[in-house]
Amino acid sequence: MKRLLSILTITLSLALLGGCATTPTASPYKVTAFKPRNPDKVVVKVSTSKQYIYVMEGDRLLMAVQGCVGTAGSPTPHGHFTIRDKIKNKRRISQPDAGYPMAYWCEFLPAYGFHEGFVHPSPRTHGCIRLHKEAAARFFALVKNGTPVDIAPTQPEDTQYGHFIRKLDQSRDPNPPRPFLLSPQWFTEPVGPLLIEG
Repeated sequence: MKRLLSILTITLSLALLGGCATTPTASPYKVTAFKPRNPDKVVVKVSTSKQYIYVMEGDRLLMAVQGCVGTAGSPTPHGHFTIRDKIKNKRRISQPDAGYPMAYWCEFLPAYGFHEGFVHPSPRTHGCIRLHKEAAARFFALVKNGTPVDIAPTQPEDTQYGHFIRKLDQSRDPNPPRPFLLSPQWFTEPVGPLLIEG
């Protein structure tokens, strides 16, 4: 019985984090990401005013998603950077949240990176850029050390592609149970291929 309750808790947590909306009629959150033809040409663009993240290969859109950026008091840095480190199974080491998962970590400045986490409709982070797990796993697959990152208040892609981005609001989603957060099961990949040909 105890094992069954544990499995049900983990299943419910995965469903909530997988983007199943807070209403029973909402469809699961899915992200489409295209495989680059030349990984050396991939560029990341972040629009902090919209909280939109675009992964481009020249003029070709590989992925466009909503993320969550830093607050006014702790903003996401603006400028031109590069991905400098990638750690799929990263955990926070500082107190009081030691051990909290920051899966699919892609660092662009010391202590600043893209990673999995709850996506809110307004800025909510301490400067990192949080992505839904569906997006974070694909972002991790699209970039490599050295991939350029351009972070600005707006991007030209806002007008061209912004209306295609599915809006997310995980602000009311409950935190998963702490034992699950601290377990290796947290780092399972989304179902299906991360990148598709196109």
